[in-house]
Amino acid sequence: MKAQNNKWFYLIVLSIIWGTSYILIKKGLEGFTAIQLGSVRIVIAGFFLFLLGFKSLKGISKKEWKWIAISGYIGSFFPMFLFAFAESEIDSSIAAILNSLVPLFTLFVGLLAFGISFTKNQLLGVVVGLVGAGLLIFFGKGVNPNQNYWYAGFVILATIGYAGNANIIKSKLQNVSPMAIAVGNFATIIIPAIIVLPLSGFFDTEVRAGDFFWSSLGYVIILSLIGTCVAKVMFNKLIQISSAVFSVSVTYLIPIVGIFWGLLDGENFNLKQFFAATIILLGVYLVNKKKTPKEAS
Repeated sequence: MKAQNNKWFYLIVLSIIWGTSYILIKKGLEGFTAIQLGSVRIVIAGFFLFLLGFKSLKGISKKEWKWIAISGYIGSFFPMFLFAFAESEIDSSIAAILNSLVPLFTLFVGLLAFGISFTKNQLLGVVVGLVGAGLLIFFGKGVNPNQNYWYAGFVILATIGYAGNANIIKSKLQNVSPMAIAVGNFATIIIPAIIVLPLSGFFDTEVRAGDFFWSSLGYVIILSLIGTCVAKVMFNKLIQISSAVFSVSVTYLIPIVGIFWGLLDGENFNLKQFFAATIILLGVYLVNKKKTPKEAS
């Protein structure tokens, strides 16, 4: 019963944290490029995690380091850059909604990479969710003709990475502590980020002299510490006390929080987009819907 209550607590807190992350990325992009934002976010988050849990790395065996590294790149490194690139063209609320595709891709990755089967209802949910995503992008182009909605593809790539990460943690890293997974992830990705950061022009005088440099840096620090460090450990724990599919059900609530912040920031969001978002969440519901006794027989 305690684990059952804990998983719902983690789910709600994570939805608030991650739902807010998209507006923080948007604000961070006011002063930084996508590459600058992604690399500085990794460096800050990695440094903070090392301070908190460097000793936890002792709990990772040699054979587990391979999965830690893969998890780090597909679940953290690439998605941080992909979301930054996406939000350089599309609204933060749209990115938050498209992130709801994670449970759908979790099923496919589970089947293809780990042999995890799924039901007809779940397959239907995947189709419904993808149709909703297509409609959201189509309607979005009409509402915001000045935005390049091809950049929504970066979000879709990131969700596939998140889906793979959830399956890896559940199937390969179940015996590694959530803190060790998080610290290990960043131990494998921080060096490339440190190399990319100066090459991105982050330390150039004109960047530091920009009107939004310090405010953007503040947003990225909050994003790194709360949206990455704290949330990363909580998410790893959630996967271990629940299932891979339940853990990514946090995407049910993320769009609500993301839309809230987007509207406050003046983003356009109409009834057609709301309809498309509802279709996506219907697909997620079908994916997570448990078998009835008749179906299970």
